Amino acid sequence: MGKLETSVVGATECGTTHSSKPLEDPDADFVASAQDGDLEAFEELVRRHSRLIYRVLVAILGDRDEAEDAMQETFLSAFKYIGGFQWRSKFSTWLVSIARNAALQRLRRQKDTESLDTVELGDDCYSAPRQVRTWQDNPEQAYSRAEIQHIVERGILQLSTKYRVVVVLRDVQQLSGLEAARQLGLTVSTVKTRLLRGRLMLRDLLMPYFSKNA
Repeated sequence: MGKLETSVVGATECGTTHSSKPLEDPDADFVASAQDGDLEAFEELVRRHSRLIYRVLVAILGDRDEAEDAMQETFLSAFKYIGGFQWRSKFSTWLVSIARNAALQRLRRQKDTESLDTVELGDDCYSAPRQVRTWQDNPEQAYSRAEIQHIVERGILQLSTKYRVVVVLRDVQQLSGLEAARQLGLTVSTVKTRLLRGRLMLRDLLMPYFSKNA
């Protein structure tokens, strides 16, 4: 079994027996139909979640072409393993976990990118920012929600790989520090340090948009 299949099996809650559907998953009926072989139901799931999965992949990979390839890989894997989905989480959560695994594996295969699991000198040391200005209290007054989201996403994409991935896993995907460390093969301490630095760099990148003096 290859690395992709191993990671997907882990994400698919191994087993083939369908347990009770969750009470509040809007995808439940389509997932159940797809598990019974309904291709149109699976296509509806793809339509529902393509945008979410693409954005997750772009955020982690930092490359739109790579994200498109990884999205195809994600949905192919989901189709292959949907029979093992056992409703321990929402379908969208399960799908995102497959996408996340696919993206991290792609990063590890890239020879020209920074190693995700290499701890460099200073990774476990705190480095204070040169300057921290006050954020505008209500940036919604200046930007619509969609514009804010776009600005933040562009800022995240400007971070170097090792910081971007930690910020995405912790702040976007809401993984715990322990789970992020496990996925990246790092210590919790290193994840905390990279998250702090990533947040500070992101804050600096976004400051021109949200500072009171902007």
